[in-house]
Amino acid sequence: MIARPIALPQSDRHMPGRKRRSGLAWIEVLVVTVVVALLIALLLPAFQQPQKRRRPRCRSNLMQIGLALHNYHEIYGSLPPQYTVDANGQPLHSWRTLILPYLDQAPLYAKIDLSKPWNDPTNAEAAKVMLNVYQCPKVTAPPGFTTYLAVAGPDCFFRPGQPRRFSEIKDGLSNTLMVIDVTQSHAVHWMAPQDADEKLILSLGNAAKELQHIDGTNGLLGDGITRFLRSDLSAETMKGLCTVSGNEKLGDF
Repeated sequence: MIARPIALPQSDRHMPGRKRRSGLAWIEVLVVTVVVALLIALLLPAFQQPQKRRRPRCRSNLMQIGLALHNYHEIYGSLPPQYTVDANGQPLHSWRTLILPYLDQAPLYAKIDLSKPWNDPTNAEAAKVMLNVYQCPKVTAPPGFTTYLAVAGPDCFFRPGQPRRFSEIKDGLSNTLMVIDVTQSHAVHWMAPQDADEKLILSLGNAAKELQHIDGTNGLLGDGITRFLRSDLSAETMKGLCTVSGNEKLGDF
């Protein structure tokens, strides 16, 4: 008897001239697409823009400043003035200096001669110190400079040479700005008695490209809460946030 050859199962792969099924190819493409999408989703946080990653750190700084201001008010019954003045009414020291003991900086505060201007040679050593709490992590200003400025003016949270009580904030603490993160071009030395008036704050809406953070800036409200203020907020809303007793009707912010 002549043995017949055993028939082997045919395979698409070994049959010349025969195309593979298109359904299988589409499944492979789909799997690859899903895998790539998952990898992008996993890796995306590592490549997020620095501004978005640093925004929470900036807000944390402002919250610490807010807590220090509230502690100061608890002890003295009022906020510090925008700055202290000498017998002739000349500015001496910023509110940022006055709240140092409430930012765990009592030793630094003790080194400062409050009877002489902040930039007097006797205060030069203290002026060299840069405090992280006063520095937005996105800012690359000269050492010792800050973009955290008080909202200052006759009807604002801070007044030159005069303290203000929380009870005077007729518009409500949660509707009134105490401190705002301005653009780097307006940075000042943290000891300097310089801050932001209404004109500067209203100009921030036209300086969106200069802001440290994308599409807006961080602000500290009177209740100690930080809010991200969009650069497209109306001038009316920003002006209303600056005043303590204007009784303005604020839009969403």
